[in-house]
Amino acid sequence: MKWFDNTALTIVIIGAINWLLVGIFRFDLVAFIFGNLSWLSRIIYTIVGLCGLYLISLYGRIGSNS
Repeated sequence: MKWFDNTALTIVIIGAINWLLVGIFRFDLVAFIFGNLSWLSRIIYTIVGLCGLYLISLYGRIGSNS
């Protein structure tokens, strides 16, 4: 399951970088590459959101390992 954690974390970091670009430069990289709210960009936004929700479980797992 560690590979899934690392993959989800990588996707969320890429999503965070996209939000950084939106916040500083008003440039949405996903919309630029895949189109503004096209079906493909909506799928990417959904995957990033689901990975973020999955990583909430990381807090509990970190606490139980300590």
